Amino acid sequence: MSSELEQPFINELHEEDDEARDWDLLIAFNELRHREKIQGSKKVAQTWRMKERMKTVSVALVLCLNVGVDPPDVVKTSPCARLECWIDPLSSQKALEAIGANLQKQYERWQPRARYKQSLDPTVDEVKKLCSSLRRNAKEERVLFHYNGHGVPKPTVNGEIWVFNKSYTQYIPLSVYDLQTWMGSPSIYVYDCSNAGIIIELFRQFSLQRESELESALNGSTPRFGSPAPAVSSVRNCIQLAACGASELLPMNPELPADLFTSCLTTPIRIALKWYVLQNTGRLVPNITLDLVDKVPGQLNDRRTMLGELNWIFTAITDTIAWNTLPRELFQKLFRQDLLVASLFRNFLLAERIMRSYNCTPMSSPRLPPTYQHPMWQAWDLALDICLRQLPTLLEDENAQFHHSPFFTEQLTAFQVWLSYGSEKRNPPEQLPIVLQVLLSQVHRLRALDLLGRFLDLGPWAVSLALSVGIFPYVLKLLQSSARELRPLLVFIWAKILSVDSSCQTDLVKDNGHKYFLSVLADPYMPAEHRTMAAFVLAMIVNDYKQGQDAALQGNVISNCLEQLSDSSASLRQWLALCLGKVWSNFDNARWCGVRDRAHEKLYVLLNDPSPEVRASAVFALGTFISVTDRSDQANNIDLGVGMMLASVGNDGSSLVRKEVVVALSSLVQQFESQFTNVVVQWMEEEKQKEKSAAVTGEVPAIQPSITNSIGGSFTSNDSFSGESSTVRRTHSSSTLAGTTFSSVYMTVWKVLVQLALGPHKEVADMAKQIVNTLKLKATLSARPTHVMQNSKACYSAPSSPSNTAPIHGTPPHNQFHEEHLTPGPTMKRDFSSPHLSGKANSYTSPHPRAKKLLSDKNSAMIHEEKEEEPRNLRQTSVTTEFFEWSCRHFAQPLMRLSEEQDPESSSHHKREFRFLRNNNVRQDAREEQLRAGFNRLDVEVFVNKNQGIPAVIKFHPYEGHVAVADKDGICFWDWEQGTKVNYIYNENLKNTKITAMDFINPHDESLLLCGTDDGSVRIWRNYLSEGYDGKELVSAFQAINDLIPTVRRAGLVLDWEQESGMLLASGDVRIIRIWDSQRETKVQDIPTGAESCVTSLASDSFGRSLLIAGCGDGTVRLFDRRLAPSECRVMTLREHNRWVVKVHLQKGSEGKIVSASNAGDVRFWDPRFTESVRTLNLTQGVTALEIHKHADVLACGSPNQFIGVYNTSGDNLSTIKYHEGFLGQRIGAASCLAFHPYKVKLAAGSTDSFISVYSTPVKRS
Repeated sequence: MSSELEQPFINELHEEDDEARDWDLLIAFNELRHREKIQGSKKVAQTWRMKERMKTVSVALVLCLNVGVDPPDVVKTSPCARLECWIDPLSSQKALEAIGANLQKQYERWQPRARYKQSLDPTVDEVKKLCSSLRRNAKEERVLFHYNGHGVPKPTVNGEIWVFNKSYTQYIPLSVYDLQTWMGSPSIYVYDCSNAGIIIELFRQFSLQRESELESALNGSTPRFGSPAPAVSSVRNCIQLAACGASELLPMNPELPADLFTSCLTTPIRIALKWYVLQNTGRLVPNITLDLVDKVPGQLNDRRTMLGELNWIFTAITDTIAWNTLPRELFQKLFRQDLLVASLFRNFLLAERIMRSYNCTPMSSPRLPPTYQHPMWQAWDLALDICLRQLPTLLEDENAQFHHSPFFTEQLTAFQVWLSYGSEKRNPPEQLPIVLQVLLSQVHRLRALDLLGRFLDLGPWAVSLALSVGIFPYVLKLLQSSARELRPLLVFIWAKILSVDSSCQTDLVKDNGHKYFLSVLADPYMPAEHRTMAAFVLAMIVNDYKQGQDAALQGNVISNCLEQLSDSSASLRQWLALCLGKVWSNFDNARWCGVRDRAHEKLYVLLNDPSPEVRASAVFALGTFISVTDRSDQANNIDLGVGMMLASVGNDGSSLVRKEVVVALSSLVQQFESQFTNVVVQWMEEEKQKEKSAAVTGEVPAIQPSITNSIGGSFTSNDSFSGESSTVRRTHSSSTLAGTTFSSVYMTVWKVLVQLALGPHKEVADMAKQIVNTLKLKATLSARPTHVMQNSKACYSAPSSPSNTAPIHGTPPHNQFHEEHLTPGPTMKRDFSSPHLSGKANSYTSPHPRAKKLLSDKNSAMIHEEKEEEPRNLRQTSVTTEFFEWSCRHFAQPLMRLSEEQDPESSSHHKREFRFLRNNNVRQDAREEQLRAGFNRLDVEVFVNKNQGIPAVIKFHPYEGHVAVADKDGICFWDWEQGTKVNYIYNENLKNTKITAMDFINPHDESLLLCGTDDGSVRIWRNYLSEGYDGKELVSAFQAINDLIPTVRRAGLVLDWEQESGMLLASGDVRIIRIWDSQRETKVQDIPTGAESCVTSLASDSFGRSLLIAGCGDGTVRLFDRRLAPSECRVMTLREHNRWVVKVHLQKGSEGKIVSASNAGDVRFWDPRFTESVRTLNLTQGVTALEIHKHADVLACGSPNQFIGVYNTSGDNLSTIKYHEGFLGQRIGAASCLAFHPYKVKLAAGSTDSFISVYSTPVKRS
């Protein structure tokens, strides 16, 4: 081997270490849009909102004290508890009135707006009159009945409480059954008397009895006209609180008030302090007396004072205990529905704790679980200790400063610790209600909002928990704050809330909260991340909500969004466009405001955005911009101009964008349905005439023209319209349709829809088919008298849904659209004598045979025969996507934590680490083989089997033990190491097309399969090894090349995938090389080849990303420098081959030698610095396939004479393979394709007899 040729291969082996390692390699087609379905998250019914708000509007205070006379059935101790409402009843003549007044004041502390009525030592009639009056005035609201029975006998087992006669000489029983009747529902009862628990049980029995009676009355008789039937279940809507159990007496400790239960319910802080002093254990401050606790300074409603802070801490603790103990529905009912009920139940938790220490068990209906031993009570005791430790100093020195409790700071720290380890699988953080309370304090608010945002970021479950605890009114109120430091936190929190529960939009608009987010969006100093969230919140506010659209429009949301469309943040640009699309969706006022601001023209720029999501958002916004109900000439002009711009992105590389194009164009079709119908009639007639003309003249149509390139009169001669144009022309509303007739716009859009219906992505095609088929149906019916053929053999139904029937094994699955709606026309030849291109702007070139099928008159006949009625309106067949809802899902997912791919502790990271270690081992193990390859035989057949079809392309997976073999319609995967078939998948390409290119994408990680067909389309598959027709997933599909030129010998679609750069090079039966960027999913560059023949092979310098080599059908090898302008980038043309170039190869060594081979059998080595080859090998006459190993000194060529020759680069014949191995080894067929393993010295060969083989060097014997 000559030194100049040997050196690249030697260098190459050493430079393996210099290659980009797997960790640094790009992972293409791995964005969210590729990995998940484009659909919104499932909406979970939110239960945090109260079904009905309720207020306690009336309160009956019934005191049966009979001061000075003890009831006969209770023997009281001496001394005993005497205080009622903190008043000694024996202290004055008017003590009863004072007690009643004090009780009312205590209740007014919790509900000042209620209507209070006192009934002191009443009779039965007085109670009846009072209750009936309060119920009548309360209507459907709640009434409270407070009963103090300390001066009367205990309740009876018959369900009676006691009152007095008029002369106070007798105790009169009052049936609870009657009390139910007078009070009605909803009601709440408080029983402060001995044996109070018996009332609760009998109350329930009476309720059931009453329900039974009501049901019997309803079933047995018809109510009088005008008298509504009472609600059977209404008697159950009652709440009860009882001081003790059914057989318990109230405490008589003289140090306690007689109405201990009432004191706990209405004056919780005072009684808690009293009880604190009475305890002999657990106190840090022993010198506090009962007299001192009555002197605690401050006001209950002032959190800056000691008394106010204790009340604040008490509220937070009892809320927390209830939230962590009660079922969510019960918590909502008792602690969030009614302000007074919530206060009473918070205080009831304290009553349970205190009264249990005196052998009393307070009871309630609904029943609560025990809470008196909850750990949070220890925090309350500590807070009391810390606060009261300062009390003597504060009372002695007026200038002494009160030091606030560290309770809330410590609880926030505990919450922060939980967040460090929190997840959905753990119990919710018990501090969540405390965070809610802390939002009220300016001192802790910033930290609380930060922690709350981190909690909400855990997922939708966290948002639901926060809403259920009652966070909503607090964060809604905070939108009135002008503090700039709160803006990022509040915007983040509201983005999280709206991503889970969009119904909050009504509350925001009602409270003018939208103005907050408008100001954030308009703030140039706010980071793009937070402006993005503000745009999302505004989009949710206006989403399908007319009042929200009105409010946002008045806040200049359109101009604010338009001003920032050029921002560097792709996410912000996306949400600005989506917000605009939602603002003017079905809202003419906003649409005309957008027209005045030239919104549509400013959105045109985004149609070329690097981000597919931004491009899709721009199309979405333009699509909703079209749908205006107020039609006028100006509106029509604008809509048609927008339609032309949308048509220009019909061949976008991202299916995400193309789906939105279909939806947007469907809006245009709906607006101009009759005009489109007329254009389709005209087009179908022209197609029939062209077919007749072609049949007479023998004219050969183009293989795959760009529909938009062959539109008659769409543009002036200086304006070329291309569906895959990388630059969108800027137009102005006044001249949007300059030089373009309305009919040509309709024709343009129609042909783009046809192209989309025939596209490689099934979901996009299915959407477009609905519109195309419906228009065809209307066109056929409108032209029926003169244009419909009378003979038909089948029925037609439009639009159709894809068949779910599984294909028979061994046959391709039929595409229903192609079978039923693309009925074949005359068979077209696959080979053509000469290329045919239409250079006239006003001529239309017939499309690929698949387009002819779409237009077949057989469809028209079917429609005529079956459809006699008029077709349905297009609005009934409108297509939609969930792109907006899918985009919203982003904000519902965690944004702060690392993704699984970034998290070094995640399982996906460990799997990737394993794969990369395996890859390195494969490369290392192959090095010895590569060094010996130049002088070793390569003819040991280690695998042979018969493929399903004739192999067209064959590829080794670099790191896994399978080989992919593509035939005409699908790909078969064989485990060549085990000798078994793994799977077969159908590529779903159109009929009369075949696979001509294939490669593995991301082979170092989770591999994808790239397939290209000779109609210019590309499909990328995931899970291709999964068995079953539904196992594989289509990641992406697009039209890589349009305008394929027919030739006698066709190259089809030629692809070269650059893993390092993520670029896809595409060419074939065209005069250009097109470069696609997989990250942007858009065309980057079109390089003219300058040749008059097709491109047959491509190679590129994927590391330097500049040199590009193309082998052509005329024998030339052309070198291009991608860094130069298209007109200057061809830097050299090598012309030593005289025939079809079958392979070009760029060696990876530092020398960068180029190898090329033609089907004449000559292999030439080139130095890119010179125009003449440095070495030539003449291997064999006639080559059907040739392959060169990327890392070893070996190449192989297949001959039509049924043998494969293996050579080194010096021309030495290493092996000649003629027969399959075995005793009766048959002659191999002519090689149709060859492939070397990227690292191992293994050769795969496919032959025209459908056999595939894998050959190896001799196996070393141990």
